[in-house]
Amino acid sequence: MNKNIKDFFTLTKRHTKLYFKEKGAFLPSLITPVILVVLFITFLKNVYSSVLLTMIPEGIVLDGSVVNAFTGCWLISSILGVSCVTIAFCSNIIMASDKFNKTINDFYVAPIKKNVISLSYLFSNFFSTMIICLSCMILAFVYFAFVGWFFSFVDVLAIISVVILSCLFGSTLANVFEYYISTIGGISAISTLVSSMYGFICGAYMPLAQFSLAIRNLISCLPGTYCVGLIRNLFMGGVLREMSNQLPTEVIETIKINFDGNLFFFGSQVEVWQMFLVVAISTLVFLTINLCFVFIKKKKKAII
Repeated sequence: MNKNIKDFFTLTKRHTKLYFKEKGAFLPSLITPVILVVLFITFLKNVYSSVLLTMIPEGIVLDGSVVNAFTGCWLISSILGVSCVTIAFCSNIIMASDKFNKTINDFYVAPIKKNVISLSYLFSNFFSTMIICLSCMILAFVYFAFVGWFFSFVDVLAIISVVILSCLFGSTLANVFEYYISTIGGISAISTLVSSMYGFICGAYMPLAQFSLAIRNLISCLPGTYCVGLIRNLFMGGVLREMSNQLPTEVIETIKINFDGNLFFFGSQVEVWQMFLVVAISTLVFLTINLCFVFIKKKKKAII
């Protein structure tokens, strides 16, 4: 095996293991998902169920499994959509810790290329975020197996693929903002700010349809909005297909609008494939910026 590749995997494994071992770094990253679960259990589930049932025409009774699956899809898509970003911001604390404790200097004096060291932090962030999000996704599928399963095999594959893409999006985004931060307090401040705000701006705590038009237009300019929207469409797709067997098309469209199944960019509806394209291009852009950081930093050190 090439030495650079071996060094890369060794360092990435080290950072990832350290993140899960260090409770002070790992546990804070779960704050936002835990808040969403608590909110859902306490009152959001009943609120969403009530809102959904008010949209159902008189004379039509939805099965309890359909209602439970729908509200569950809303919760899980919110958790995954938020976690793909917030956890990525939190797990970068390992990089900041190594900088603060001067541990990274030991890597620099070792026969390891500096770009390999930088990339190991980025991909460790990605792997850590992906492990947590995929674990949440598996638990979600277990939950749906009991309350109501409406996913096809294609749906499951699509969800897995999009969650992985979203984790890469979150990791590259977090690294752009936190690459040059060398203090634990700085990382903690940014991750706390993102964790507290991201749930609102992506529609995890309440549907975007509840915001004013000006705020919705502003939020529609953020790529993270389409990341959550993409995950939400894939989760709700199966149960909406089941509901379409009993409900008119107009009612299904109303439900999708009110629960952010349909997203709009300044009044124009954004299709699912367009959401995917926005997330993919944004991820590529942020990844390119990260690679530029690595190249520029290496070049500056060489000049000095």
